[in-house]
Amino acid sequence: MALPWLLLLELLLYGSCFICGIVTASSVTISQGSFAGKCMLYGSVRLNNASISVLSSSSPSLCYFVSAISVCVAVFCFSLTLYWIYVACFDGEVKREKIWMNITLGFSGVFLFFLLVTGCILKIGRDRLCDSVLHTVSNITRCEEAQNKSWLSPISGSQFYSRLHSAETAVWVNFFFWMIIAVLVLLQRHKGSEIQSGGENPSTTPSETEPFFNRPGRP
Repeated sequence: MALPWLLLLELLLYGSCFICGIVTASSVTISQGSFAGKCMLYGSVRLNNASISVLSSSSPSLCYFVSAISVCVAVFCFSLTLYWIYVACFDGEVKREKIWMNITLGFSGVFLFFLLVTGCILKIGRDRLCDSVLHTVSNITRCEEAQNKSWLSPISGSQFYSRLHSAETAVWVNFFFWMIIAVLVLLQRHKGSEIQSGGENPSTTPSETEPFFNRPGRP
């Protein structure tokens, strides 16, 4: 059974949001692991015998929060996509009740809020870390150049900027996609109380669709 094009576009966006959520969660988790479990958002560094070491770091729960929000969004998108694929493949028709569209709009608002908060945390936290790196490490003009410097073991800072930048980019792309999803749901909600694909069965005859009572008398 073919899906309405608005719903199909919405499902494609859900798939994209799922990928963005996985990218954010994995990038933040790997970055945290590279710093021996420390969350370097809003962190600072210092020089220790010509090697860069951690001076201060944020609570690990901050990175856990960023990862958890991304995972929750990814799980929701994955589950909803599987549901509509199942409905399209095994049900005779695709219907979308108005109440479920209202619930989807509610989730969209919640996810947009938390993605906005997460994006700001990643942006400001990375900038604070980069300010510390630029003030501490000499002979560099950009934060990403510190990736090629020597870091004090067991810290591995070879990809710290790239991973945090990828996580931030994925969050803002995710935020943008959810704005589009909210608009699509509003359009579908405006078109009617439910969206239904599949027309009337052409094999039915007019007599089968007549009311059971008050049929016209036969001559």
